[in-house]
Amino acid sequence: MTTHLKTYFTNHRSLAIGAIFASVGFLFGNWVTWIPFVKQKYGLDDAQLGLLLLSLPLASTLTNPLSTLVINRFGMRTTTLGGLTGMALVYLLPVNVPALWMTSISLGLLGIGIAFTNVAMNTCVTAIEKQDGTFIMSTSHGMFSGGGMIGSALASVLMGFKVPPAVHVSIITLTILTIIVLARPIIMDIHEEKLKSEGGAKFAWPNRVLVGMIAISLCTNITEGTMSDWTAVYMREVVEANDFFIGWGFACYAFFMASGRFIGDALIPQYGSRKVLVTGGIIAASGILIAVFFPYTLTAILGFGLVGAGVSCGAPILYGSAARVPGMAKGAGLATMNTFSLAGFLAGPALIGLISNAVSLSFAIGIVAILALIWSLLSNKAQLY
Repeated sequence: MTTHLKTYFTNHRSLAIGAIFASVGFLFGNWVTWIPFVKQKYGLDDAQLGLLLLSLPLASTLTNPLSTLVINRFGMRTTTLGGLTGMALVYLLPVNVPALWMTSISLGLLGIGIAFTNVAMNTCVTAIEKQDGTFIMSTSHGMFSGGGMIGSALASVLMGFKVPPAVHVSIITLTILTIIVLARPIIMDIHEEKLKSEGGAKFAWPNRVLVGMIAISLCTNITEGTMSDWTAVYMREVVEANDFFIGWGFACYAFFMASGRFIGDALIPQYGSRKVLVTGGIIAASGILIAVFFPYTLTAILGFGLVGAGVSCGAPILYGSAARVPGMAKGAGLATMNTFSLAGFLAGPALIGLISNAVSLSFAIGIVAILALIWSLLSNKAQLY
């Protein structure tokens, strides 16, 4: 069950791309822990916060169809490193700028970086899998989740000790830039692959098979996005947890997500993609209901942890299947899936904010349990590759 992990962490190329995934997660884990701070700073209600958070998905979704063009122009390796560098620098802005509109613009810039980096680093993973004859997609996504866990937990601790925001984000940015410098020589050693699409198209409308995957992906990604953007707010305003524990709901979620993804490359071949997705949806729904019906610090943290376990293998399975969809040009399936996945991951939380403002945050998060059950049902009949 863990033999593949030894292979992963002793292969310098998989370890280097894993460090990139972890760095993206580390940045994201830090950001989501600061969301309640931004909400309080500008005196936003849940609907206004949801609309602010929409800045990131809007920019990301509009930019994502250009990812194939950018990767073909600059290469998957350079786009991966350049995109992460841009994200690290932009991360200095959201919690430090003096005006709400500046925060919105900085989140948009962060969304652009996510769009390019996400497709590029996943392309690097598929290239390594092909060149080395190995399976590392799930473990690489596990590195993202592990980075998110560490980032969220670290942010909670620093917030608990009242570290100034400017100092906090500066430390995070310098850490990521150091990782980029160390990983660059190995990343550049990966054999370059172009994302070619038929007829020169950079974005392809999904065929019937890909539509089924996208439907599942929207459910899994709305669940992921909700956990990312609203767990800290939920811990602060509904659970009323101590500042030291505000980020631990997301940290536990990310820990179990990482754990599921680390064993996913062994679990998925053994039990099959369909069974893993079906079971994951049931586990995620159970975790959400625990957090909603038992809004206490420990039970909420454990409930969010179950959601992480349930959703853990969704992205690796669906991204891998999208890259292999028959009848679509190489790279087009992955880029198309990524466009819709980002929409769910990043725009879904904005809808949660609107529902929360109209009813309650507990009710809004509870709706996500229904989506988890829907993805479980859809997965039972989906075509996966």
